[in-house]
Amino acid sequence: MAITVSSILAAKGSDVATIGPDATLAEASARLAERNIGALVVSTGDQSVDGILSERDIVRRLDSHGEGCLGHAVRDVMTAPVTTCHGPDTADQLMARMTEERFRHLPVVDDAGLLAGIISIGDVVRSRIDELETQAQSLRDYVTGSSY
Repeated sequence: MAITVSSILAAKGSDVATIGPDATLAEASARLAERNIGALVVSTGDQSVDGILSERDIVRRLDSHGEGCLGHAVRDVMTAPVTTCHGPDTADQLMARMTEERFRHLPVVDDAGLLAGIISIGDVVRSRIDELETQAQSLRDYVTGSSY
């Protein structure tokens, strides 16, 4: 049975850190540090996905524009349009997409396109490790006859 985005969210929760497009990069940096996370979904109302802003986006802007860019609006730096995922998507599909497109965070949207959560590469790897550990234990139980 494949691990899905829905099962990952059920385990980790659907809390998503968002920020408005008019916020500054300084505000975004503070929120990232405060929450100890790597990306913020840019949203005008906490349910739309207007963009995504990662630590990497801020670092690149700092490199090209210097510290004065911390006053720039999030909308000027965010990635848009955003690649998203859905509840039925599998962990294997996410790993392939994240690797191919070099994303570390994918917002999860529902059928109406509204924000339902966020999945990080760490979430995907953790779920995959849990699955492999369960399979290994099942094999050990089978071989030793513990499951009878």
